Amino acid sequence: MNIKIKRAFLDTEDGQIHYRIAGEGEPLLLLHMNPRSGDEYRELMPILAQTKKVIAMDLMGFGDSDKPPRMYTISDYAKTAIALLDELKIETACILGNHTGAFVSGEIAATYPNRVKKLILGNVAGFGEAGQAKLSEFYDIGFQIQPDGSHLMKRWLARSRYIGSAELNHRWVLDDLKCFGHPLYAVWAVKNYCLEAEERFRLIQCSTLILWGLDDVYEFERLGLAAAEKRHFVSQVIPNNTVVEIASGTICMMNQVYQEVTEAVINFLDETPN
Repeated sequence: MNIKIKRAFLDTEDGQIHYRIAGEGEPLLLLHMNPRSGDEYRELMPILAQTKKVIAMDLMGFGDSDKPPRMYTISDYAKTAIALLDELKIETACILGNHTGAFVSGEIAATYPNRVKKLILGNVAGFGEAGQAKLSEFYDIGFQIQPDGSHLMKRWLARSRYIGSAELNHRWVLDDLKCFGHPLYAVWAVKNYCLEAEERFRLIQCSTLILWGLDDVYEFERLGLAAAEKRHFVSQVIPNNTVVEIASGTICMMNQVYQEVTEAVINFLDETPN
């Protein structure tokens, strides 16, 4: 089936939001990680759009969406997602979010429970206080343009251990470069949200799939961002959940092992409630 993915913009009071949309059927909103864009779901969209209406938005400050006029919170990002659903006249949707997108997805489900049918959370890290401090370091450093262009090679080499292909690395670097010279909005948002995430996620009542890329989990532990065992807070506080672990899933798992991700997502979304 030849799936046509269209692009469009939504005007908001804080600027334009870029999104991709494809397919017909039950709506599925895709929310990306930092510092990526809706391109994170390039491999998933054509498959999911065979039976779903799939929307992948670029969060404000990332991809081709505008940079917001102030530092955005996770709550702000949740509001923009709802604004997009309103624009598309979608009353209820399933939502898939990865990393930063997962925090935003969880907040949407907690704040707007009547708008979320099913929820899929990918790689929600249990940062804790140590992780929050590490996130502060990343935010303080940020992405800085260097006069000699050395920042280009630095970003190219940043994922050399796990990226897998030059083509995929190129796509990631393009998203990186769109963030240079601006604050790392989503890092700041997650840093300020992670200590209340457990409390907020307790409010989630919809059926939830928790996806783990285990290579990603242990990479975060190696970086001192989040202890692997801390991730279990998600399954402990969300009452109606299913856990799927992908052993080879890196931080790039939406691109690298999209077949496994897609299978888990479709099985969950098409599952009939008891």
